[in-house]
Amino acid sequence: MRYSWSFVLKRFALLLLIIWSGATLNFFIPKMTPRNPLREKLLQEASRSGYIPPGFEEMVQAYEAKFGLDRPLWKQYISYMNDMLHGDLGFSISNYPKTVWELILEGLPWTIGLLLTTTLIAFLLGSLLGALMAWPKASNLFRYVLPSLLIFGAVPAYVIALTLIYFVAFRWKILPIGGGYGIGMFPGMNVGFILDVLKHSLLPALALILAGTGGWAIGMRGMLVTIQGEDYMTFGEAKGLKDWRLFYRYAVRNALLPQVTGLALALSFIVSGSVLVELVMGYPGIGTLLARSISQLDYFMIYGIVFVIITGIAITMFIMDMVYPFLDPRISYES
Repeated sequence: MRYSWSFVLKRFALLLLIIWSGATLNFFIPKMTPRNPLREKLLQEASRSGYIPPGFEEMVQAYEAKFGLDRPLWKQYISYMNDMLHGDLGFSISNYPKTVWELILEGLPWTIGLLLTTTLIAFLLGSLLGALMAWPKASNLFRYVLPSLLIFGAVPAYVIALTLIYFVAFRWKILPIGGGYGIGMFPGMNVGFILDVLKHSLLPALALILAGTGGWAIGMRGMLVTIQGEDYMTFGEAKGLKDWRLFYRYAVRNALLPQVTGLALALSFIVSGSVLVELVMGYPGIGTLLARSISQLDYFMIYGIVFVIITGIAITMFIMDMVYPFLDPRISYES
């Protein structure tokens, strides 16, 4: 065992502290705005009929009491922390009577399916290209042609998404212009619906892969350049090891640890990492749900989504702390 139990307990205490701190900020920041989401929602519903019904203020007060927004702030905070502790995220204000969990679970498969796939593809492709660009015995194609493709790493994903929409979807009409599936399609586990979903996800996936590959390649290239002068690389060359063994077992393996750290962070952000891309593409994921909740000041939806994100990041980093000694034998937490 490469770490002591005291280290595990300290890291677990830090995990709880991070979740509590994030949840506390998550509660107080939306409260700083003077807007009243319930009043806005009821006014929006009333505007559809063209007049404000009698007793409108009493209706607002009744809904505030129902959602607990009429209580003092410190009582709301205690109730909020108690609900978070029990996994009760409450009801959505703008989508009542749906619960926050129902809406999150509706959007979560879309976001995880899109971002998990694109993050792993961009990581593997970018790391391999970056390693080949830094390897002196690689083909000139990797060292002189592929760096020109890294310009995509400096361009935001939503800008690439807009460009792809204009050319691929609007001008050339190769792929759908947006949405999760076509109009008239009914969700279900059938071949037609699955193929339609895959077709609609190609454009946002391509935007995310193009935007992410460059960053992974730059990081991997920098690490590989750094370790090429290490003693174990020189020793491996002196032993007459084959080039592929030096490249994969000595160079790539030792340069990959910082990349794995970055991958853990990227995976922990997959719930919210494509907010703008999802909005641009009209993709029905968590990012679109979060943006809509912020614009409508839906407190409980914001609390629920951000709490899930914070918890995911904290747990991912805790797991990475536990896994590090197995990825790199030089790391030990025994003392």
